[in-house]
Amino acid sequence: MTLNIKFDYHTICKTVLKEQLDKLGVAYTIHSLGEIKFNDNLSADHKNELRKALEKYGIEILDNPQNVLVQRIKDAITTLVNDSDKAGKYNISTYLSETLNYSYAHLSSVFSEVTHSSIENFIILKKIDVVKHLIMDKNLTLTEIAHRLNYSSVAHLSAQFKKTTGLTPSSFQRIIKKRKEKGITP
Repeated sequence: MTLNIKFDYHTICKTVLKEQLDKLGVAYTIHSLGEIKFNDNLSADHKNELRKALEKYGIEILDNPQNVLVQRIKDAITTLVNDSDKAGKYNISTYLSETLNYSYAHLSSVFSEVTHSSIENFIILKKIDVVKHLIMDKNLTLTEIAHRLNYSSVAHLSAQFKKTTGLTPSSFQRIIKKRKEKGITP
């Protein structure tokens, strides 16, 4: 028997964090963009205990300030790309600068230094992930998807999709349709 499920990574992560933090018995607040504020300083023992507990779930405590900033950039981009209402209203450099309180030049420099890739490339990869999701789960047309993700045209979306995945969006749609017909979960 196969049971198909759908889940929200954000909700799962927040739930795991709450459970593990509550076990420590310390006062905290979980902020968006992967940040936890503690009312008092966290002892080294509590921090190690939390680190070990979170590692079981694939959650890592970031100590390097550059890595922290890169994760905040990634989280901000993911939030923006996944929110179709916001995505069309913002220029990415302005959004990141305002959200993270750094100049875009600084953010771009740190991101490139740590990841050996550009913010722009990360945005394209995130958008293509969303395109795949929308094709698989929402049955939207390419025109609707292009509009939702603020592409200038379907041709632009198609070109980025093909460059990133090696397939055209139409080919991807056909493959997903055939898999669904055969009962294969994409």
